[in-house]
Amino acid sequence: MIAAAHKSSGKTVVSTGIAAALTARGQSPAVFKKGPDYIDPMWLTRAAGRPAYNLDFNTMSGDEIRALFRAKAAGAALSLIEANKGLFDGVAPDGSDSNAALAGLLQVPVVLVVDTKGMTRGIAPLLRGYVDFDPTIRIAGVILNKTGGSRHEGKLRAAVETYTDLPVLGAIGTAPELDLSERHLGLTVPTDTARAGEFVAGLGRRIAQTVDLDALVEVAGSAPVCPAAAAPAVVPARWPGLRIGIARDAAFTFYYPDDLEAFEAAGADLVPFDTLRDTALPEVDGLFIGGGFPEVHARALAANAALRADIRRALEAGLPAYAECGGLMYLCRSLGWRGERHPMVGFFDAETVMQARPQGRGHVRFVPERAALWPASGPTTGAEQRAHEFHYARLETLSAPTFGRRVTRGHGIDGQHDALVRCNTQAGFIHLRHSAQSPWVTDFLEFVAAAKARRGEKRYSS
Repeated sequence: MIAAAHKSSGKTVVSTGIAAALTARGQSPAVFKKGPDYIDPMWLTRAAGRPAYNLDFNTMSGDEIRALFRAKAAGAALSLIEANKGLFDGVAPDGSDSNAALAGLLQVPVVLVVDTKGMTRGIAPLLRGYVDFDPTIRIAGVILNKTGGSRHEGKLRAAVETYTDLPVLGAIGTAPELDLSERHLGLTVPTDTARAGEFVAGLGRRIAQTVDLDALVEVAGSAPVCPAAAAPAVVPARWPGLRIGIARDAAFTFYYPDDLEAFEAAGADLVPFDTLRDTALPEVDGLFIGGGFPEVHARALAANAALRADIRRALEAGLPAYAECGGLMYLCRSLGWRGERHPMVGFFDAETVMQARPQGRGHVRFVPERAALWPASGPTTGAEQRAHEFHYARLETLSAPTFGRRVTRGHGIDGQHDALVRCNTQAGFIHLRHSAQSPWVTDFLEFVAAAKARRGEKRYSS
């Protein structure tokens, strides 16, 4: 696990660089991200050439986390988990959902990345405190980040070697070329970086020069076998040939890979379409529009009037659809940001306006309302479900809404509700994760299949 003392210490840059460096020498790691996150896994995916999976205490049980980790780590040269925030940080006061708790659950050693700017001898008590705070967590080494030159690095190394038993596994100097600029929802995403491939390759080369990769591999190899877990539930292939259109382009990128794999395991075909370039929907039985940055691409989305009109016609004709966050924003009447307002699909009678501060962020809990389109039946009906949200957008001039969720923790659309429901479409700010406590993929597919049966097996086609 690549962890840190606090947020913004450089974990993503270091983790991405390590993954790229190892991949370049033929040791592509299985990559994971702790907690709910879409952007960091995109960089890890780009660096390792394989999907990065989220390990999230909020939406997954310990057995589910272990099962996913074991399944996706199988056959890889080693596994790399990027932590979130600080090693001992989490929502639970007892630390039961912290990065340290995840390291303990999976029995993985921790390498601590320390932002050393403005620090010399003071690194020693920090490291000793982290080592002693929970002796069950094995901190196996430290990477010095943002060092200010050879003299600064020498003082840091001397302090670490004099006062701790931790090996220094690398020292990375401050450099503009290592910067992943942050935007309002976190780090820049690879799809927004024209030369993302070159950046990641360069990052890998820099890490290979400044981090002892052989020692890092040795640390990974010292980990015991991850404890066994109950086998993951097999998703029945109940809906072979069901076609689900999915928005996959620069505007809509927020999808969990194991959620998409659950669609495929259930027999559904995911049919990608491009909201920026395609002029009509493909022939499909349902739609899934995930989150992303529609505000950044609002002008291009607005310019594609043909597709916007086709989507509205399809949804008003009863095509089943599910949209999250950016997808909800796209389905509204307009999107306003930085003094500009652009027309969107217009299916929901509301205007989306980007705000200067987050409107909802973090873990959420909700209960499906009577108006919810799914689940129609099953173990989660009426039960509180856990998910997450992170949005700066607010819906304004919302006219006579019907909501599918009552929010018990978090904000959603209005602080009390989420999930607009109209025709056969449900769209909200909350991001779902397919898991035992919220099997939304199979619930949605069951709804789509029932709607298809009611209209006589006919698919929507423009």
